[in-house]
Amino acid sequence: MNIPIYQVDAFTGKLFRGNPAAVCPLDKWLPEATMQAIAAENNLSETAFFIPKGQDYQLRWFTPAIEVDLCGHATLATAHVLFQHLDYQEAILNFHSRSGLLSVSRQEGHYIMDFPTDILENTLAPKVLAEALRVQPREVLIGREDFLAVLDSEAEVAALQPDFRLLRQVKGRGVIVTAPGESVDFVSRCFFPNAGIDEDPVTGSAHTTMTPYWAERLGKQELTARQISRRGGELRCTMLGERVALAGQAVTYMEGVIGV
Repeated sequence: MNIPIYQVDAFTGKLFRGNPAAVCPLDKWLPEATMQAIAAENNLSETAFFIPKGQDYQLRWFTPAIEVDLCGHATLATAHVLFQHLDYQEAILNFHSRSGLLSVSRQEGHYIMDFPTDILENTLAPKVLAEALRVQPREVLIGREDFLAVLDSEAEVAALQPDFRLLRQVKGRGVIVTAPGESVDFVSRCFFPNAGIDEDPVTGSAHTTMTPYWAERLGKQELTARQISRRGGELRCTMLGERVALAGQAVTYMEGVIGV
């Protein structure tokens, strides 16, 4: 059986930047072990698989190690494949996922994703968190899956050199580190060693966690963000009550076929 595969750089308008994701259109689900094996073989932070569901689609995401509940950049990449390569003609794409209904539209060269916001609580950070980051955050919160560690400056975030062995002892999916930006509202880096990804280049789902925090702290509903990993990526984030709109670009790197 031959399975189409696309590799897309998400949250960027330039090749070799942003976050690469693989996208596999399917007529029906493959065995879960096969999808996990494909994701491991791709060795990208996420591989997305989707099947038709009436006029909509069902969407699943796999890291090289596990299936996850929500992935922003692979959703963006999937929308790009449908709009740009598979001739999807409607104004809005609807995806049914483990995180509920997600929608994507297009506007002025960007894809606009409508996601649920995370729910944040202040927490007493585990001692190992600061040890692993090698810095003491000014504030730590916890969301559904991740810790959110807040630092004072973009320079501090850029200089981080985490101990990933220690970071694996932090329960949950991982740790998002954020600070005020110098030329954008906020910056971040995201570390998910428990999901098989030491540092994710650009993380859409993390911005469902950071956007409510920065919207409240800065007193504004529309924010600009940059994830300052080595590849880097940019997002526009808008608070919509219990939802958040995340806008970004995407470019196709490769098209191919998997023989399974």
